[in-house]
Amino acid sequence: MLRTVLFTLLLAIAFFIAERYSVSPWLHPSWKILLLFFLSVSFLTHRLVETGLQDNQERFIPLYLAATVARLVLGLAFISFFLFRHIEQRRAFVMDFLVLYICYTGFEIWALTRNLRRDS
Repeated sequence: MLRTVLFTLLLAIAFFIAERYSVSPWLHPSWKILLLFFLSVSFLTHRLVETGLQDNQERFIPLYLAATVARLVLGLAFISFFLFRHIEQRRAFVMDFLVLYICYTGFEIWALTRNLRRDS
């Protein structure tokens, strides 16, 4: 979980620098809300998998897939909520969301394969 927090801090620094030192049309003003959402979803999915693995290590795959589906459903609900509220700069918001979704998914896969190599 510490790696996810550090990854989020790195992304926050990158967004902060991009916001301060350039006029970027691709950066939505609500980028802080997006980062907070992805950090909280990562925390929830991490806790789901960790709690489920305490009893039985063989349940890892179903729990991980359930966590992935939960992340997808929560993401769709989040983006739908903001789009129905008629947020400004919709295209930038959706693009930032998709880029962050891919970044967090890639980071999670990287962390998972790193742990699997160590445990095998």
